[in-house]
Amino acid sequence: MFENLSDKLQRVFKNLRGEGKLTAENMEAALREIRVALLEADVHFRVVKTLMENIKQKAMGEEVLSALTPGQQVTKIVRDELVKVLGTHPSRLRTANEPPTVVMIVGLQGSGKTTSTGKLARWCSKNGHSPIMVSVDVYRPAARHQLAVIARDLKLPVYQGGEAEKPLELARGARREAMQTGRDLILVDTAGRLHIDDELMTELSQLKESLNPTEILFVADAMTGQDAVKSADEFHKRLGITGVILTKMDGDARGGAALSIREVTSQPLKFVGVGEKFDGLEAFHPERVASRILGMGDVLSLIEKVEQNIDQKKAEEMQRKLLEDEFTLADFRDQMKQLSKLGSLESLLGMMPQVGPFKEMKNAKVDEKEMTRVVAIIDSMTERERANHMIINGSRRRRIAKGSGTTVQEVNSLLKQYAQARKMMKSLTGGLSGGKMGGALGRKLAKMKLGGMPGMPWN
Repeated sequence: MFENLSDKLQRVFKNLRGEGKLTAENMEAALREIRVALLEADVHFRVVKTLMENIKQKAMGEEVLSALTPGQQVTKIVRDELVKVLGTHPSRLRTANEPPTVVMIVGLQGSGKTTSTGKLARWCSKNGHSPIMVSVDVYRPAARHQLAVIARDLKLPVYQGGEAEKPLELARGARREAMQTGRDLILVDTAGRLHIDDELMTELSQLKESLNPTEILFVADAMTGQDAVKSADEFHKRLGITGVILTKMDGDARGGAALSIREVTSQPLKFVGVGEKFDGLEAFHPERVASRILGMGDVLSLIEKVEQNIDQKKAEEMQRKLLEDEFTLADFRDQMKQLSKLGSLESLLGMMPQVGPFKEMKNAKVDEKEMTRVVAIIDSMTERERANHMIINGSRRRRIAKGSGTTVQEVNSLLKQYAQARKMMKSLTGGLSGGKMGGALGRKLAKMKLGGMPGMPWN
């Protein structure tokens, strides 16, 4: 996400750092480039105007122009102003004083409301809540069945009600069910339309009046850019939304919707959807997103993702094996499976700072299917072969290729990759343990046990 905007802003800052001395003239030129970059990223013109006025006022000051590191100061000013636009602080999901808390999920048809309801239910369940879901979309064919399937996959409850029940009846039934079963959160997946109309708003207003929801979250598709911002603004004016879930953020290289929604609607971005899996929903952190836009990475989010999905004991055991040269192909396979829990590798690379040794990582080509092939090849080996790759001769390689549905060349490539990863990760793990990377980033990466994640499938 934000790749286009990030690349352009980094070029502007690089040019500023290349100047022997900053003047009002070259600063004006840099500010023009920043303005163009924001507009090309599909940021709302009103937001661009506000941003540029604030940035210019601070960046053109004598203190910045005469500073020893003016380029860095300008970068900091832009970052601070981006954080203000994005919301300064994370906006948490509010809960009612007396449970159950009711959260209405609203938006246009096709924006991803039902999937987002499931993702939010999972997120809430992982964060100490006991959610129940209900679909009150009685118009779209199979809408309620879709939510029931999602609930089944998540192993979370859903109130289905009767086939002939109306939206208000379904919502009230879900409230009764929640109170009887001790559920503290009700997620109401509402109906949508292809466009905003009075009939839709009347129904949503009736639901709001009857349920008295603590949150009304508007689901917007980031890929639609300013159309998403416009729809969010109209829903807020007519219904009074309390926050936004922005879906398909991983597919939006521009990021204009994310940078515009809060300023235009005055309501915060609370969650972003990244990926199709049910764990692809993240709380929105303005400071972290601003850092990613400027190429500084988002190591905190990466650490959180690792801590949530990677077994710490296994990671420590893998690190020990690497240090003691005991890392086998079976361990290699297990680490591939662990790594797959973290989601898209491209999204992980996007969280790394685009400086120093990580600068070229964003250009790495990632083949997600490679993991599946690697696991299939190793699964086709005998236990003895997995323990000692040196015994895998030509005939064994042909048998393994046939058993895994791959080619001998792919088996050879895996064995070579494994040997290189084993050597590289042993060296890297030793460096991390000795603190050779230095600084806060080195310590954080060491804490994450990245030494136990060899063989990532990029080239």
